[in-house]
Amino acid sequence: MELKISGTNTEIKPVTRQYIERKLGKLNKHMPDIIDIKVEVSEEKTKSPQARYLVRATVNSGQGGAVFHGEERAEDLFISVDRVVAVLTRQLESHKGKLYDRGRGNPLARGKTLPENEPPELSQDEKRVVKTKRFVIEPMSLQEAIDSMEQLGHDFFLFEDSKDGELHLIYRRIDGNYGLIIPELK
Repeated sequence: MELKISGTNTEIKPVTRQYIERKLGKLNKHMPDIIDIKVEVSEEKTKSPQARYLVRATVNSGQGGAVFHGEERAEDLFISVDRVVAVLTRQLESHKGKLYDRGRGNPLARGKTLPENEPPELSQDEKRVVKTKRFVIEPMSLQEAIDSMEQLGHDFFLFEDSKDGELHLIYRRIDGNYGLIIPELK
């Protein structure tokens, strides 16, 4: 996790930097695949002393590219940091709960995919594969597959049936119901 701290109209002292790093470093326990956090600290000359320090933080998560933002004002810089950490913690826990409820163990629903391969070059007249995805298929029930497909917003979903261990394909029909394809090898 990369942490970027910048200041506007204020100097970020080493004690302040350490405090911010310690507090925001704890966000990793709520969502371990955080890519980076950007923190902006500013001191403003306002009529209200309760809004003197402004702390903005943006968390870039690896969970499907989710971005979380928190902004808090307070009379003390450390109080602002504490408040922004509380806001971000609440957002991360809420997002994590939604992923867990929707995905139920499906790594694709949690945003974990294998790296994509580059498609081979073809002539302009031929139809070509423009995107290749690789992902881990885990055993799941039919209902879990439907839920994962809906959560991802796709019209079809390939899964391994937890009952028989075979690959099945669930798809959304035009009438709004679902179809199931069970391949048979010759």
